[in-house]
Amino acid sequence: MNDRARRRPARPHRRPKKDPVRILAFEALRAVDERDAYANLVLPPLLRKARERGDFDARDAALATELVYGTLRRRGTYDAIVAACVDRPLREVDPPVLDVLGLGAHQLLGTRIPPHAAVSASVELARVVLGDGRAKFVNAVLRRIAADDLEGWLERVAPPYEDDPEEHLAVVHSHPRWVVSALWDALGGGRAAIEDLLAADNERPEVTLVARPGRATPEELLTAAGQDRARAGRWSPYAVRLAEGGDPGALDAVREGRAGVQDEGSQLVALALANAPLDGPDARWLDGCAGPGGKAALLGALAARRGAALLASEKQPHRARLVARALAGNPGPYQVIAADGTRPPWRPGSFDRVLVDVPCSGLGALRRRPEARWRRRPEDVSGFATLQRGLLREALAAVRVGGVVGYATCSPHPAETRVVVDDVLRGRGGPAPQAEWIDARPLMPGVPSLGEGPDVQLWPHVHGTDAMYLALLRRTG
Repeated sequence: MNDRARRRPARPHRRPKKDPVRILAFEALRAVDERDAYANLVLPPLLRKARERGDFDARDAALATELVYGTLRRRGTYDAIVAACVDRPLREVDPPVLDVLGLGAHQLLGTRIPPHAAVSASVELARVVLGDGRAKFVNAVLRRIAADDLEGWLERVAPPYEDDPEEHLAVVHSHPRWVVSALWDALGGGRAAIEDLLAADNERPEVTLVARPGRATPEELLTAAGQDRARAGRWSPYAVRLAEGGDPGALDAVREGRAGVQDEGSQLVALALANAPLDGPDARWLDGCAGPGGKAALLGALAARRGAALLASEKQPHRARLVARALAGNPGPYQVIAADGTRPPWRPGSFDRVLVDVPCSGLGALRRRPEARWRRRPEDVSGFATLQRGLLREALAAVRVGGVVGYATCSPHPAETRVVVDDVLRGRGGPAPQAEWIDARPLMPGVPSLGEGPDVQLWPHVHGTDAMYLALLRRTG
């Protein structure tokens, strides 16, 4: 070493740059991973605090939201790509490191952020949250990923469709293989239909509002949001769809509870039950699985217009409080209770209309809760079976002879939909009151492609809604 080199001063340690947008996105992903939290519950308070601190503007919030949801939706694809770039199994890579790599992969392969900026920002994030040592690992992996685009990587990591159709679709569309199989069975048809469905699961859904009848109108919401920021719903007469970036909380009607955020599929389910033909009195309605309160609020408003009373029942007390909040200010009579729908406190035959929107796997709402696809397991579907059948049996017992029951679930899985209804009607698993099918299709006027009936399955790629299922039954004995 010569004297000049010996005299060269050491490079000063550079502090990593703290990027509040990417730090917030990382914190949200860690909450999802560590606490089994849902991004739609974790992200809003984080964004609110960032705005209060003055760290964020609207563009920052939009980028943070895209980073979180994009990374969660495409996690399966990005994991396969990362696995091809590391020399050990992914299970041996620390989860926080995988979160940073996922964020980086999404910026490289799923956004228009220039590759050099995506790598640089991700490495800086790694230095802040992981330390310099692991930041070097992140840098090496992301530079390998940056060497190709998404299409090129999919050709390398996804097996050919002809060799293994389900695994090919699982990698390309970022769904667990068993979910691909279950959705394909429920949908039927060939490759085009299942690809359309899986692609729809990975699209950012519109925010849909409901104007609760007698309390707000769609016209009021359209005027308040601005004609360039909102449009009428496709199917529900009470629906308004916000343009990308629209903030429901900015509308007076939403803040006051006269309107709410509710998928149009959920609105259609409540409307179909409310409009099902009925002989005799129509004075007492029951929502037997009311939490968190969206359908109960719409049913309560519809019931009030007819002079009917709604009883909203929810097993979990904290969810029952959410139901009470959603119903607050309803013009008609209603009551909210915390009760188990499989051991109900009401007397049999007490109601004219009953809705049970049963707990399920949630496979119909993967575009809104993308992390659910990675948490669920095939055994979860069968795990819900006993509860779903018990709730439907008690709903049939709760309604009077001639009354109507709606069985709804946010899943298209056959084991949670038609199979449950058929089993209960045939007495499998326990005796149930006699009932007959009501064709639900005419009760969703104008909605196309509702199948052969008598039940209805909605689809994200066909109807632009969550994959809601509805069976309507009339008690006959």
